[in-house]
Amino acid sequence: MKTKNFEDSIEVPVGIEVKIEKGVFEIKGEKGVIKKKMSNPKIKKEIRDNKVVFTTKNATQREKKFVNTVKSHLRNLFKGAKEGYNYKLKICASHFPMSITIEGNIFSIKNFIGEKVPRRLKLKEGVNVKVDGSEIIVEGIDKEAVSQVSADIENLTKRPGFDKRIFQDGIYIVERDGKAVK
Repeated sequence: MKTKNFEDSIEVPVGIEVKIEKGVFEIKGEKGVIKKKMSNPKIKKEIRDNKVVFTTKNATQREKKFVNTVKSHLRNLFKGAKEGYNYKLKICASHFPMSITIEGNIFSIKNFIGEKVPRRLKLKEGVNVKVDGSEIIVEGIDKEAVSQVSADIENLTKRPGFDKRIFQDGIYIVERDGKAVK
């Protein structure tokens, strides 16, 4: 069912600047600048009275879903530009001592389960990774990039075919943006 002259909006928090050009949202805050492309030719996006307003003449269910998805992404971008995101990972090494190094944008794990060849991961731009004892802290302003790098680090130490209850060596996400992982 179509809705005529559909309009929806999201409030821009204090301290955040938003620019929209050709479907690309540019959010500027205390922590930095994030750009994200989210476009639909049927939906017009504009900034009015410190709000991002979405309008369309005949909105179907698909356009309404798209608007709600964009609003959700914008909330994440606002939080990232204002406060940032951080994930914590725990290093668990009971049999062989692992050594973690970060050289530029290459994250490497040496001596994982006695392996001679180090496991390496290229880090995404805009994400800072720090090793603090037996914790790895992943920080950044883009939620998608921070969570993807954390998942990639965790997957770097996965061993298919081995029972996780017995072979517990690895790196595991323990905290997602201040919330403990169960």
